[in-house]
Amino acid sequence: METKRWTVDSGVDEKISYPQIQEAAHFLQRGHVVAFPTETVYGLGADATSDAAVKGIFEAKGRPSDNPLIVHVSSVGELDRLVAEITDVERKLMKAFWPGPLTIIFRKKEGVFSSLVTADLNSVGIRMPNHPVALNLIRLAGKPLAAPSANTSGKPSPTTADHVARDLTGKVAGIVDGGETGVGLESTVIDCTVTPPMILRPGGVSKEEIEQCIGKVDLDPSLKKEDSPRSPGMKYTHYAPTAPMFLVRDSTSMQKQINILRDEGKKVGVLVTRETAEDLSADFVRICGSRHQLDEVARQLYGGIRSFDDTDADVILAETYPPQGIAQAIMNRLEKAAGQKWLD
Repeated sequence: METKRWTVDSGVDEKISYPQIQEAAHFLQRGHVVAFPTETVYGLGADATSDAAVKGIFEAKGRPSDNPLIVHVSSVGELDRLVAEITDVERKLMKAFWPGPLTIIFRKKEGVFSSLVTADLNSVGIRMPNHPVALNLIRLAGKPLAAPSANTSGKPSPTTADHVARDLTGKVAGIVDGGETGVGLESTVIDCTVTPPMILRPGGVSKEEIEQCIGKVDLDPSLKKEDSPRSPGMKYTHYAPTAPMFLVRDSTSMQKQINILRDEGKKVGVLVTRETAEDLSADFVRICGSRHQLDEVARQLYGGIRSFDDTDADVILAETYPPQGIAQAIMNRLEKAAGQKWLD
């Protein structure tokens, strides 16, 4: 399959029809799969109402079909034909965080979505991305778009069009290149079909921010143990580089762990902040920001993880963070990438 690539300015006016985005929208209307930028990561979009179109997402990613997909819309007004009801809590969350990196799980309206989108659940996750290219594309397509991250299943999510191209060239119809994404981690997913609402995946909106808006929420304690996952990222290993990754509990012991592995004849890569990198000697050092600017760490996390696949590192050690605010999402992704492997 030929993969077309459209380059657009990330600052486009979401209400203007640009030729490149219009062509990509026509691909989506014909049932093709197209990758596009959002403020979180690049998404792999297809018509959420079409079984054939959504099947193309799973085939391109190599993703298990029992994992539900998030649906992307371009306006709150679209929800009336997509969900069974909109509660006061859901309205508060939309007013506070849409457009933005928050996915809300609603009770679905029957007969609208492909069963492949909802994994036969009675609910559906929906968000309105805060990215003019994404909003423009969804509007022109005229359809809600199912859009998981645009990567091979299990690999780090893409934050640039080049990441998408590396994984999916020849597997998708096109890639809309809108530059590097902003948040760098997927959206927070909150289930509003239960009381109190429950965060199923930490992401770009923190638990603390949500609780300031609607009061007490629960955090799902079993993100990886669900037999029937209600949200993407709950069941399968994600975000992993080719080389095995380990999380280092105490950054002051990082050099000690590097030395142990080097003594075993291994080439060691490290994913660390600037502060930690100052005193380290390793074979490959990737800096993902500052411990004092965790938004920067989040934005550069996946790119840093992916970069080790261009090296001959035998093992990767990653710095860790207290799981509060955006760091809760950072740690969620690191734990999945490392498969819960820790070093003290």
